[in-house]
Amino acid sequence: MSRLARATAAALLLVPLSGSLSAQGSTRGNTIAFVGANVIPMDRERVLENQTVIIRDGRIAEMGPASSIRVPAGVERIEARGKYLLPGLAEMHGHIPPPSAPAAFIENVLFLYVANGITTVRGMLGAPNQLELREKAKSGAIVAPTLYLAGPSLNGNSVNSPADAERMVREQKAQGWDLLKVHPGLTRDEYDAMVRAARDVGISFGGHVPAEVGLAHALASGQETIDHLDGYVEYLDGDKGSIDPARLTDAVRRSRESKTWIVPTMALWETLIGVATLDKLKSYPELKYMPPNMVKGWVEAHENRLKSPELDAAMGRRVAENRRLILKALHNGGVRVLMGTDAPQQFSVPGFSLHRELADMRKAGLSPYQILESGTRNVGAYFSAKDDFGTVAKGKRADLVLVDANPLENIGNLERRSGVMVRGRWLPEAEIRRRLEAIAEGYRK
Repeated sequence: MSRLARATAAALLLVPLSGSLSAQGSTRGNTIAFVGANVIPMDRERVLENQTVIIRDGRIAEMGPASSIRVPAGVERIEARGKYLLPGLAEMHGHIPPPSAPAAFIENVLFLYVANGITTVRGMLGAPNQLELREKAKSGAIVAPTLYLAGPSLNGNSVNSPADAERMVREQKAQGWDLLKVHPGLTRDEYDAMVRAARDVGISFGGHVPAEVGLAHALASGQETIDHLDGYVEYLDGDKGSIDPARLTDAVRRSRESKTWIVPTMALWETLIGVATLDKLKSYPELKYMPPNMVKGWVEAHENRLKSPELDAAMGRRVAENRRLILKALHNGGVRVLMGTDAPQQFSVPGFSLHRELADMRKAGLSPYQILESGTRNVGAYFSAKDDFGTVAKGKRADLVLVDANPLENIGNLERRSGVMVRGRWLPEAEIRRRLEAIAEGYRK
């Protein structure tokens, strides 16, 4: 394992979660109409102007030109003329605090996702009893995205033999987890035992590529997602210099043929490899929405990283640039990309980290539509066996974001929200701001 890989793997041991404060979101009626919206349906790159979209019982019931869709009397109307309505976004490598964390902090983290238009989260580090939270979110008992959860990770500490790997797979399938999480440390024999058991019981697996396994074997084994572009830099010697175009072409081909999904987490990796300066990281305004002791831990971790004799700043910059090159090549080569930021993680605040990720994906050369696709339509395709969402169309789950300007013209317009709808529950921006301020005030005290 390279110095870079060792450093980033160590950094991914999350700072313990703690916090306080809770606030209740608003509850709205079962039928809501967005009137006059410019809809970005995300079935392809287009805008449907002046549409009325009617939501009933958490689903899109009707959609069409405002001139032809009648809004029934008594329905809550959201005047959306001149605004843009698009599917809710997803965090496909997120973390949900364990049940042992304070309940208020758990609810705050879930709300931070929703506040930024994230209506689906794939939690990638399960904890005992966390499945109950998935059901509370689904029922609307708390303001939260729809949760799909990986079980406790298979790693070098939790797995000590192929038999351990097989046992964990079968237990997690029986318990009802949505997928398996792969962490570093598995031997190739343990990994292969996990793969065989996962195929036998019918559960997918994703996450890291253990060093002994390697990228080529993970792809050949059918790993469903490779997160953080893990294994690609090492496979392509991207930490040593320029990437050989022929080897990159081969990696893209293998990835496409294996039908693997990529969750790049670009912004976080610039932090973990020491590219981002501490002054810049400490200036993030969204840090006020996290517990001060957690932020203090992030600062100390980054200070230690920058002092480490293993830190090679030039190599870090080279790796960051090569990661952008790899992401662009994978996307251009037909490999499917899913939006993810690995929040909450070092300076990666739930929801807010999405907007930093969008900017990094633009730096990699993806267009606004391609970026949006990774967080909407692609996510719906990934979870198609579980629900129907990710585009704006009749029958889809009513996860929506209403913004004041067209994000296809400028991806930064996603921050200009008028409100968020999660499973048919409407949260206007004023209400979102009030709760965000309450969260920040709680941590100031």
